[in-house]
Amino acid sequence: MADKLIIVESPAKANTIKKFIGGKTKVVASMGHIRDLPKSKLGIDIKHNFEPEYINIRGKAGLINELKKEAKDANTVILATDPDREGEAIAWHLAYILGIPEDSVCRVTFNEITKEAVQTAIKKPRKIDMALTDAQQARRVLDRIVGYKMSPVLWKKVRKGLSAGRVQSVAVKLIVDREEEIDNFVPEEYWNLYVTLQDKKSKKNFEAKFYGKDGKKIDLHNNKEVDKIITDLQDAKYVVSEVKKSEKKRTPAPPFTTSTMQQEASRKLGFTLKKTMSVAQMLYEGIKLDKGTVGLITYMRTDSTRISEEARRAAKTEIEGTYGKEYYENRYYKTSGDAQDAHEGIRPTYVSIKPEDIRGQLTPDQYKLYRLIYQRFLASQMSAAVYDTSTVTIKANDYDFKANGQTLKFKGFMALYVEGVDNEKAEEYTKIPEIKEKDELKKISLDGKQSFTEPLPRYTEASLVKALEEKGIGRPSTYSPTITTILERRYIEKSQKQLFPTELGKAVNKLLVENFSDVVNEEFTAQMETQFDEIAEGKENWKNVIKDFYGPFEKTVQKVDKELEHVKLEEEVSDVICEKCRKKYGN
Repeated sequence: MADKLIIVESPAKANTIKKFIGGKTKVVASMGHIRDLPKSKLGIDIKHNFEPEYINIRGKAGLINELKKEAKDANTVILATDPDREGEAIAWHLAYILGIPEDSVCRVTFNEITKEAVQTAIKKPRKIDMALTDAQQARRVLDRIVGYKMSPVLWKKVRKGLSAGRVQSVAVKLIVDREEEIDNFVPEEYWNLYVTLQDKKSKKNFEAKFYGKDGKKIDLHNNKEVDKIITDLQDAKYVVSEVKKSEKKRTPAPPFTTSTMQQEASRKLGFTLKKTMSVAQMLYEGIKLDKGTVGLITYMRTDSTRISEEARRAAKTEIEGTYGKEYYENRYYKTSGDAQDAHEGIRPTYVSIKPEDIRGQLTPDQYKLYRLIYQRFLASQMSAAVYDTSTVTIKANDYDFKANGQTLKFKGFMALYVEGVDNEKAEEYTKIPEIKEKDELKKISLDGKQSFTEPLPRYTEASLVKALEEKGIGRPSTYSPTITTILERRYIEKSQKQLFPTELGKAVNKLLVENFSDVVNEEFTAQMETQFDEIAEGKENWKNVIKDFYGPFEKTVQKVDKELEHVKLEEEVSDVICEKCRKKYGN
């Protein structure tokens, strides 16, 4: 008979925790959720205040019976599911199945699976947080209502087997809207004018860019304007009118949140969101190393950049020992105002376990992601990089040219890690020789360069996550399944990392936007996230939130179902030709 029974979600997590627990304690896994809404029907009693009709998940009867037996044989049952709203809801469902009273002190959480964190948590159990649980119930119920009410409209009016969802439909809308912007974009011509100059003393050349006239900036729109300036400067002298020198600092990025980890893994490692979260889950739950199973990173679903003081001290020791004291800076980062900030940012649990030291014990993907998380965390506690910068203004008659120079003086955090960027234009820098005001320079060449404005780029998985986060749509746990779903539904497709809407995606989006505009828009979806947060904080009743939404929504569904004509959609075909009928296969 076990003194304590600890229930977690996964076998990997259970195996890692087992080695930290002494005495007659047993650790078992629930294998994720054990109760959910039924798949075959709505599963929500609309007439009785939106009461969810939860059922045991099919195929888990044997596991549930085993959990009941283990719980009956134990003196104490501890529910140690993940430290977020979904984990809280899983604990609540487990308590129901096992007959544990709702006010029982049975719940523990830990942000990292280390001996100290696990043992400390087990000594301080608490009640299940019903506010967090209700926030998760609200999300689940609202998304079920939206999906199960809107999807049949798509089946009837477009095609069988389609689906609609509160967050996924908005994600598709963003991609369709961006494609329309690209299709409708009209390029505008613009020109730049560059002069190559030589310092007469050092004989070194550098390039300056046309700025304007008499200190006022001028934009060049066509070749005629450029030719006029070139003509005006036929015999001009180029004289240095101003030299500005300064020091510029570049600070490191904060530790990873879920979304920034997903974005950076996409940029630097080429990982899909789904792959990133799968590998991160393994690193969190525990990897078998020579010293035993170790949870290598903190919890990977977070919107916070906060880190513990203990982690700060470990980072300080590592940075000063490896790079020197001048490379360390104790940094605190401001977490965004709408973040839940339930636990820390993503970081290594043990700074002493360096990626290179365990590379042979990790899969290639595990090593790449662990290294990225490790470097990002250490870099966040390092000194700023320092640049010497210079801006030179050159006068030629009444015209102004400018040249910008930048030299890295102190690497700081850049000795370890530099954050990736999406589609950002780099500033133009040139290596400027040691020149001073009133120096006359020799003109080597003067050339115009024609360019055209470009539309915003198509979304990638990384930039779509960034956009969803900035607009307050979804939460860390929703980004990966949302994008995976719309790819699997073939509403969008991916080519060379870019996301394109399919004809099906465009048709579905058009129907939903035109007929369910109150639901399929960024403002509503972001507003619902705020209401979920208020439920989690105990400020809102979750059933009231659903009730306020349902009345107007149900009327819209009935109206669309009655009035909307069938949408004719061209059948998508592949390039493969049938040998018998010589037609192309439908996809």
